[in-house]
Amino acid sequence: MKKIAVLALQGAFIEHEQRLRELGAEVVEIRRLADWHQPKDGLILPGGESTVMLKLLYDLHLFHPIQEAIQKGLPTFGTCAGLILLAKQVENEPARRLGTMDITVRRNAYGRQLGSFHTFAAMKNIGENIPMTFIRAPYISEARPNVDLLSIVEGHIVAARQENQLVTAFHPELDTDASVHRYFLQMI
Repeated sequence: MKKIAVLALQGAFIEHEQRLRELGAEVVEIRRLADWHQPKDGLILPGGESTVMLKLLYDLHLFHPIQEAIQKGLPTFGTCAGLILLAKQVENEPARRLGTMDITVRRNAYGRQLGSFHTFAAMKNIGENIPMTFIRAPYISEARPNVDLLSIVEGHIVAARQENQLVTAFHPELDTDASVHRYFLQMI
């Protein structure tokens, strides 16, 4: 059984845990540094507020251990805010992120809460009709050649993979379809 660590500081972490358990994975919540030292096969960085998460990662001394584990190959899945945390660059923001994925991100790219929407689109290696819920979502505005683009919606990159890292601008945990989480577990 695969054991997945879920960053449980803020955001939609409970929904990720539900999807993982439905697929037979064991879940461990990461709330403090002591939690991080448990054995794990993968990590999920959920949606939420990336600025708050980043501050908490520093305050709780989780930033560097998580960054190092990802750089050493820990399979990691970032959704929405998690995508922003993994990006090497965020447009018009100098703030430091985990910066482990060769992408540039545009925050709140679809506008504020009222710009949220739901659609169905193809996702490479997963399927043709994947439900996608976007809430104050970012998108990937630029990806280096070593990044595999997995889904494009309305001309914008909304899912990508780089080696051990998977990111989505949408929230697959908010839909009952567990195919994106299944794909992540297959990466491990």
